[in-house]
Amino acid sequence: MATTGLSEKIRNLAEVRYVRPAIRAGRQQFSIRVRDLLNDLEGEGKGGASRTPQVCSALQTAKFLNANGLEIEAVDGPPKKQSPTVVVHYRVRGNSLSSAEAQKSTGGPVVPSRSESPSERALRLTEKLRGLLKEELAEYGGGEAFLRWVRGYDEEDAA
Repeated sequence: MATTGLSEKIRNLAEVRYVRPAIRAGRQQFSIRVRDLLNDLEGEGKGGASRTPQVCSALQTAKFLNANGLEIEAVDGPPKKQSPTVVVHYRVRGNSLSSAEAQKSTGGPVVPSRSESPSERALRLTEKLRGLLKEELAEYGGGEAFLRWVRGYDEEDAA
């Protein structure tokens, strides 16, 4: 008899508590706070804060994303992205639940989600860019340090 590893249990819990309800509600974007999932795990007696790196990793694996039809839009938190303060922002790719799965999970017929309007698409894409720029700026130590790098000199050179 095969046992399910903790990472798999974390992914299953995230799917049941966060992904499925968001998809059933017709949301195209949603977020999962690592702290919330850690609290859920603690409530089930499966550890708490010591599991932070494992939770952060499990929420970002291709296995989790592909199984639920998701894409990561952004990951907010400290630079290493291994903290209870991490928030993973997802976007649903198409209809991630098959009709049969969705009917079973909702207990009723599936209502197709409307397609994305041009303004919604523009917002989604600019938010992705904002997330990339935010990470890039953090790597350089902030906006001013990034501008110094772009201009090609340091404060010491200017003095």
